[in-house]
Amino acid sequence: MADSKKKKMMPKPPQRPNYPIWIIVTLLALILGVTYFNKSNSTIEITQRRFDKMLSEGDVKEVVLIDQQNVVEITLSQEALQKPEYRNEQEERNPFPLTSGPHYRLQIANTEVFVEDFNEAQEDLPRNEQIGYKVEKRSDVVGWLFQWGFLFLLLFGFWFLMRRMAGGGGPGGQIFNIGKSRAALFDAENKVNVTFDNVAGLDEAKEEVREIVDFLKNPSKYTNLGGKIPKGALLIGTPGTGKTLLAKAVAGEAGVPFFSLSGSDFVEMFVGVGAARVRDLFKQAKEKAPCIIFIDEIDAVGRARGKGAMPGSNDERENTLNSLLAEMDGFSTDSGVIILAATNRPDVLDSALLRPGRFDRQISIDKPDIVGREAIFKVHLKPLKTSKDINPKKLAAQTPGFAGAEIANICNEAALIAARRDKKVIETQDFHDAIDRVIGGLEKKNKIISPEEKEIVAYHEAGHAVAGWFLEHADPLVKVSIVPRGVAALGYAQYLPKEQFLYRTEQMLDQMCMALGGRAAEEVVFGKISTGAQNDLERITKMAYSMVTVYGMNEKLGNVSFYDSRQPDYNFTKPYSEATAQTIDEEVRQLIERAYERTKKLLIDKRDQLEALAKQLLDKEILFQNDLENLIGKRPFARPTSYQEYTQEEEKKDDSKENEDIKSSNGHATSPDVASSEKAAASSEETTAAEAKGNP
Repeated sequence: MADSKKKKMMPKPPQRPNYPIWIIVTLLALILGVTYFNKSNSTIEITQRRFDKMLSEGDVKEVVLIDQQNVVEITLSQEALQKPEYRNEQEERNPFPLTSGPHYRLQIANTEVFVEDFNEAQEDLPRNEQIGYKVEKRSDVVGWLFQWGFLFLLLFGFWFLMRRMAGGGGPGGQIFNIGKSRAALFDAENKVNVTFDNVAGLDEAKEEVREIVDFLKNPSKYTNLGGKIPKGALLIGTPGTGKTLLAKAVAGEAGVPFFSLSGSDFVEMFVGVGAARVRDLFKQAKEKAPCIIFIDEIDAVGRARGKGAMPGSNDERENTLNSLLAEMDGFSTDSGVIILAATNRPDVLDSALLRPGRFDRQISIDKPDIVGREAIFKVHLKPLKTSKDINPKKLAAQTPGFAGAEIANICNEAALIAARRDKKVIETQDFHDAIDRVIGGLEKKNKIISPEEKEIVAYHEAGHAVAGWFLEHADPLVKVSIVPRGVAALGYAQYLPKEQFLYRTEQMLDQMCMALGGRAAEEVVFGKISTGAQNDLERITKMAYSMVTVYGMNEKLGNVSFYDSRQPDYNFTKPYSEATAQTIDEEVRQLIERAYERTKKLLIDKRDQLEALAKQLLDKEILFQNDLENLIGKRPFARPTSYQEYTQEEEKKDDSKENEDIKSSNGHATSPDVASSEKAAASSEETTAAEAKGNP
C-alpha cells in the first residue's frame, strides 16, 4: 500500500517538447512569409524589345525603377490583362496570379541609358497616353534571407540531428552511443518484485543460485574458510522450464545491482560493436561490484568458434565471444562480478565458455515431476478465484511432461473458460477443458464430419484403446474422444504415463503396437486404411530408428550407437557405410512390420471388445477409463495403471482423514469403506489425462 501511494504522489515526469513539430511549423511560416513578401519572384522576366512593344501598344500602367538593383518592375492595366496573351501567360507562369502588380520584370544594364530610352519612347506617344516612372530604394532583405537563411537553416538542422544522435530517441538515435551496453540495471531504486517464493518446482536449481545470493550478502561466511565465489552459473533447460524466472528471482533476492540483457543485444551490423558493448558492460559492472550480470539466450553470441566462417573473413560474433571470454576470466579480470546465463542449446556453445573459471556451474533445469508440478499449480492458483474442490495434486497428475509455462497457460485458459461461461469461480471442469484445449487444441463444434468418417475415427481410436488395454507395458488410455479438435485432429486420446527415465525393449515395442492400433483396427474392420495414422506413423518411425541406431536394441547390428551428442541436429554426415544404412532401413522396416502384425492379431482376437468400444464411442463421443473397464473388463495384469495408482493413493488419504474425523467426533458418520467407494466412483468420472495423440 505504501509503495502504491508513493507512486501516486510522485510527480509525473515532464513531457519532452516535440521539437520536430516546431521545426516544421517554423519552416512553413518562413516559406509563406518569403512567398508573400517577395512578390518579385512571381513576376515574369521580359526583354527590352517586349517592353518597348508593351509601351507602344499602351498596355503599361506603371513603371517602377529599383535603384541600385538595375531592375524595372512593370505593372499592366486591367484592360491589358484581359488580353489572351497576357492572361494565359500569367496563369501558366504564376501559381498565384497578381492582380495588383507588378506583373513583369526587366533587367537593365545601366539606369541612365534606360531613362533616356524610356523618355524618347514617351515623346512619340500622345500626351494623354504618356506615363512616367517611379524610383524606389529597397534593401534586398529577401536576397539576404536566401543567401544567409539557408546556411543558418542547414547549420541548425545539422546541430539538431547531432543532438538527437548523441542522446535522443527515434530512428538512428544514440548513434554515438552504439558501443555502449544495452543492459537494464536493477538496483535498490529499480527493484524486481519476483522472489524465490514465486519460483516453484525448481528446488535443486534454487539451492544452487541461493548459494550465490548468500555469498553476495555474507561473503565472510565463505572467505573465512578460503572459498572463492563462483565466477558464473549457466542455466540449461528446455523452453518454458523457468530459466529466466529463476534469474528474476535472483535479481529480487540478491540486494546487489543486477544487469540484465539478451545475447542478441551484442549483435550489431557494425564491426567491433559487440566487443565494445561487452567491454562497456563489464566496465559498468566493475564500478558497481559486487553485482550480477544476467545474459539470456547466450547462444546468440556463445556459439562454437570456427564453424561456418569463410577463410579470411571477419566474424563479428567470434570477436564478441573473444571479448566476453577475456572479460569473464582474462588477464585483467576483477572479483565481485558474477555471470548468470541461460540457454536451451548448450550443445552449440563454445567449450572455452563452459570451462571452470568462467561458468563454474551448469545448473540443469528439467521439466518438473509430479511434486514440482503440484507446487507450480499452487503458485499459479493463488491469484485465481477457484472452487474448494480444486486439487493441485490431481491437476499435476493430469499433466505429466508439462513445463512451468504450460502449467501457467492451463491456469489462464481455465480462467478464460470460466469467464466465458459466466461463472463466479473456476471449477474442476474448467481445468479439464483447459487441459484438453492445450493438449488437443480448440474443440471444433462447427466441423461437419460425414458418418463414414466418424465411424473410421471411432474404430481408429477404439483400436488404440484396446491395444493399450491388453498390452502390459503400454500406457492405457484415460480418456478417448472423437470430437474434432485443433487444426486437423478428428479425434484424440489422453494417457497418464508413468514417469520414468529408462525404457526396456519390451516397453518400447508395446508402445509401438499401441500407436499402430488405430491403423490396424481400420484394416481389420474395413479392410482398408486411411490417412488418419500420419502422426502415429511418424512417432513409431522415429522410435524404431532410435531403437536400431541409437539405443543398440537390434540383434543384427548389435550394441552399436551412431548418435553423436556433440554434433548438431542438422549434421548430414553419416558415421556408417551405405551397406550399413541399407541394413538399418531393412531392420527398421521389419521391426515395424512385426509390431503391426502383432497388433492386428491382438485386435482380431479382441474383435468383440473393439466393436463394443467403437459403438459406445459413436454414441457418447467421449469415454473415460472406467467406461473401458465396464465395457471390456479389467486389465489382465497384476500391475495397476498409473491412474489406478493415483486414485488408490487419493482413497487412502481420504480414508485416513475420515478415520481421524470419526475418532475426533466420536459420533455417527458414514462408513469409511462406503465413503471411499463413493469418492472413487466420483473421481473415476473425471479426466486424469496427459499426452495427446494428434490425428486419429
